[in-house]
Amino acid sequence: MSRNRLFGSLCALVFLVNFARVVFAPLIGQFIGEFSIGEGTAGLIVTLAWLGSAAPRLPAGWALTRFSRQRVILVSGAMLTAGALGVALAPGVPTLMAAAFAVGLASGVYFVAANPFIAELFPTRVGRVMGVHGMASQLAAVAAAPVVTVALWYDWRIAFYGLAAAAAATTVVFVLLARRTELPGAGAADTDFVAGALSEWKLILAGVVLMGLTSFVWQGLFNFYELYMVDKGLARSTARNLLTVIFAAGVPAFLVSGDLADRLPHIPYILGIVSTFIASVVLVVVSSGLVAVVLASVAVGFTIHMLFPAGDTYLLASLPDDSRASAYAVFSAGMMTTQAAGSWVVGEAIEAGASYDAVFLVLAAGLGLIVVAYAVLERLGRVPGGAAGATGAA
Repeated sequence: MSRNRLFGSLCALVFLVNFARVVFAPLIGQFIGEFSIGEGTAGLIVTLAWLGSAAPRLPAGWALTRFSRQRVILVSGAMLTAGALGVALAPGVPTLMAAAFAVGLASGVYFVAANPFIAELFPTRVGRVMGVHGMASQLAAVAAAPVVTVALWYDWRIAFYGLAAAAAATTVVFVLLARRTELPGAGAADTDFVAGALSEWKLILAGVVLMGLTSFVWQGLFNFYELYMVDKGLARSTARNLLTVIFAAGVPAFLVSGDLADRLPHIPYILGIVSTFIASVVLVVVSSGLVAVVLASVAVGFTIHMLFPAGDTYLLASLPDDSRASAYAVFSAGMMTTQAAGSWVVGEAIEAGASYDAVFLVLAAGLGLIVVAYAVLERLGRVPGGAAGATGAA
């Protein structure tokens, strides 16, 4: 059985696990109205989904030193099915929070197992396959707002019933294909989780700070984008559809960035992406009028989604076989924990009386300082993995 077919089933699974995370963003307004909560509590629901995505990454990394990649991916599919049902059946805010956290747990387990697995399935083209995998994930983000719009004609919970059914079916297909495919043995030597992570701590730290803080800003921006656009004077339906515009712009970004990540030095390329993202956030803040806001939204969506395959390629292609899964799990946990609080911080700031414009400008300025610091360190040759191209490092 071709590895390409197995990869196709992984693309289907990543669509579902990412849909489960991003679908909460267009539902924030619905949660506020249905459960009579404030922006801070609504932001905390979203944050819990992303904290859930961060929480299992270290345990999942340890599990990968004891169990096969495909078995851990199977567990993630089962967890996603159960978590989606939990959200659909949630009677109140505490239950909804717990179920959102559970959905996040499934995605965390999946990404820790699947990303190293994909890099090992196609070791000579890590950037390209991570770009395609990321594009599949991004299609879920594009679909989230339209699915919510349709579901709201009836009941928003329908979206989660459908997610549970699709997750169960796709997991079964993945298992059947994995049993019929000749799988790589590249991770067989990765049997000591702590030693693997400690051996690459500098690379892990470099990735966590740069990727995590950039994603922190992105989390705060996109989860409140609909309410921000309403605050700018746009109609709520238009504001919700702008989320689709942002995510749609990210679809080609994954493919473009994946190819470039195989060819360009990692850190300079990532710093270029982050700098452009900062400029795009500022553009969103200063834009007024529908056309200008749409163009700024496209710029934000395209640039931030270039970052994800570039960052994964940087880590996965720079890590050796005997520590790839362990070290990537630690990076992934640190990065996700760092970014997860973005929604909560922005929500609390808005609820305390700060304006959206002020909050996002402050976040952009802080991120700019990180870029300057990394540029100096890269110039001094102090950023690990910075000079290598992805294919060469793999």
